[in-house]
Amino acid sequence: MIEPISIPQTRSAADSETELSGGPADQPLTEESVGGDQETKTSGARQALHLIGTAFKEVLQVVVPAILLALAIHIFLAQATVVYGQSMQPNLQPAERLVIEKVSYYFGEPQRNDIVVLDIPQMSELLIKRVVGLPGETIEIRRGTVLINNQSVDQSFILLPGGTTYGPITLGGDSYFVMGDNRNNSNDSRSFGPVHRNAIAGKAWMRYWPFNRFTIFD
Repeated sequence: MIEPISIPQTRSAADSETELSGGPADQPLTEESVGGDQETKTSGARQALHLIGTAFKEVLQVVVPAILLALAIHIFLAQATVVYGQSMQPNLQPAERLVIEKVSYYFGEPQRNDIVVLDIPQMSELLIKRVVGLPGETIEIRRGTVLINNQSVDQSFILLPGGTTYGPITLGGDSYFVMGDNRNNSNDSRSFGPVHRNAIAGKAWMRYWPFNRFTIFD
């Protein structure tokens, strides 16, 4: 009996080449796959820029108008201020916080006994004083007694009227005579003269600090 002879199979060169290369999964990156990664990165960058742009737009729409509104209120309607010094004692104490309103003087003129804030060019800070004399009136102070057109005026809110003598002077059409309530310790119209209407920045409306002295002024 003749036994069959086993003949080893041979592999073609193409089969060997495929085996060595590791098959389709190990094929080098094509130009198409590289372009896809780049497109993904570009898309992410665009999304980030979009988010930044949206946030910036919201800031412009909310924060900027709020700042402009606050500035408008400060310039045209009201402002907060602090009492410095002792010139308005006992009615206003140092470090008290006030709100000054400006609307009243758009429609009317300062009145006697108004507590006002003055913005005088030659002064380095705002002053808080009380209106004593009005335009056209003649002011005189005799040993602390204030006379308007030769008639004494009520000063019941003054603790110590002092012994000042001043005047008489007649105020101009847009001039006001102002004094501090602490007559013995106040830099006011007795030293720097009457103030022009334009120097009156506003009227004391509310004392909000300290809480135990909260006051709405007339």
